[in-house]
Amino acid sequence: QRERSWDTLSWIGADSLPIVSVIAGCTGIILALQAAMQLEKVGALSYVANLVGFSLVTELGPLLTALILAGRAGAAFTAEIATMKISEEIDALSVMGIDPIRFLVWPKFAAMLVMMPLLALWADFVGILAGGVFSATVLGLSGKVYFEQTATFLKVSDVMSGLVKSAAFGMAITLISCTQGFLAKEGAADVGRRTTMAVVQSIFIMILLDLFFTALNYSFR
Repeated sequence: QRERSWDTLSWIGADSLPIVSVIAGCTGIILALQAAMQLEKVGALSYVANLVGFSLVTELGPLLTALILAGRAGAAFTAEIATMKISEEIDALSVMGIDPIRFLVWPKFAAMLVMMPLLALWADFVGILAGGVFSATVLGLSGKVYFEQTATFLKVSDVMSGLVKSAAFGMAITLISCTQGFLAKEGAADVGRRTTMAVVQSIFIMILLDLFFTALNYSFR
């Protein structure tokens, strides 16, 4: 069980770093470019750092990371459990006295709860760094000014808000994906249907959770 949990942690976390890094870096550059196009008109180019940092830490970092893991990890969770359900491997676990929820779901749930916030934090860092490098090399904004502005503007509560969101997204993805896997029953074709449903439902719930947490955060500011 412990070895299985470590394997799941490694697969969700370390193996997702390349794609999370690329997408976060591109997002940081896009935000910096879009912000510069508007802020340059009013002579407030230094505020590019504010927009990039705040948008990534509170919204796009956690959400984009969750979308990546919903398609990567969530789909794999559903396919694995659905295949085991159809091939009656889950029934075999029950016959041997092994709780399928504890054996199959718990390692995934724990791994997502740990790795989702860490990956979101990494996405924030990469996105802000990429936006800073782009601003310094293309927009002519001082790198020192950019990072000082980011450090001054962002608050600990902003970072914590993003981490709470990402943890909630991770739990939602795991619960939805595993539930869909256990519901599979109509043969091999149902694996694909359940996997698609799991990804779509996960994205829908994540958007609703994001709206809820954003409204909650706004009401307490």
